[in-house]
Amino acid sequence: MRIGSLFFVFVIFVLSTFSQRIIDNAHLKCQYQYIWQNDTLNGKTRDDLLILQIGKSISKSYSYYSNQVDSISALPNGKKIIGKMIDNAMKSGDFMKGNYLHKRMKAYVYKNYPQGKTTVTDGLSLQDYIYKDKLNAQEWQFADSTKTILNYPCQMATCDFRGRRWTAWFAPDIPISDGPWKFGGLPGLIMEVYDRGNQCHFTIIGLQKVENEPIVFSETYVGSKRFEKTNRIDFLKAQKNYLMDMNGYIRMETGIDLSTGKPEKIMRYDLIEIDYK
Repeated sequence: MRIGSLFFVFVIFVLSTFSQRIIDNAHLKCQYQYIWQNDTLNGKTRDDLLILQIGKSISKSYSYYSNQVDSISALPNGKKIIGKMIDNAMKSGDFMKGNYLHKRMKAYVYKNYPQGKTTVTDGLSLQDYIYKDKLNAQEWQFADSTKTILNYPCQMATCDFRGRRWTAWFAPDIPISDGPWKFGGLPGLIMEVYDRGNQCHFTIIGLQKVENEPIVFSETYVGSKRFEKTNRIDFLKAQKNYLMDMNGYIRMETGIDLSTGKPEKIMRYDLIEIDYK
C-alpha cells in the first residue's frame, strides 16, 4: 500500500467532511503497525495502522481505519453508508471476523495540546468523550541492549506504565521525544514498543518528512453531536463495561439487537491501560 499518497488524499477528504481546526503543521509523519491480542486464551490477534503526525510543538496519533470511518460518518448520508456496510458484513459472516471497514483504535491522542498536557478523544457506541492526560507519563529506565529498526540504530528502555511492563526501542538519531499512542519522553523517536506478554505491540513500518501537513483537531462526534467531558479512569471503567456487553449498549441506544441468539462471549482481553481496577 502506498501509505504516503493515500494518506495525503485522505487528509484532503477528511478536511472537507469533519468539523476541523488546524492546531499545528507536521514536519514528520510515521506509520505504526499495532497488533493486539483480542483473545488471550487462544492467542488470536487483530491489527491496526496508526498514524503519528509530528509538528513543531504538537503531535497527533490515531488509527487510519477509524479515521476513515469517522469521515464517512460525517457525510450527509454517512449513517446510511455505515449501516449498509454493517448489514452486508453481518449477512456475509464478516461482522464477527472484523473483515470489513470498521473502527479499530478509536482514540485520537494529541500530545502537548494544550501545552504541557495530552488531550484524548475516544468513543463508546454513540457517545464521544474527551479528557486530559499527563504528557509523557512514562518513567523510563535505560538498558544497554541495541538493535536496528528501519536502518536506524535503536536503544532499549523499559517502564511500568498503568498496569503493564513495557519495553521500548528508540532511535537517538531521530531526536524527537515522541512515539505511537501515548508513548514518549525518550531522547529519540520510539520505533517499537510492546508489553510483557506481547498483548500489545506497536512497530514502526514507515516514516517520511512532510512539509506543512495540517495537524487538525478532529471533532469526530457524530451520534452525540458533542464531546462529553470525563476523566481517564472513569472512561476506562465505562470502556471495560461497554466491551463486556457491546450489544446491550447498542440495543439500549438504538433499539437494534445485534445478538446472534448464542450465549454472550466473555471478553478475553483487557484494555491497554489496566490501572482502573
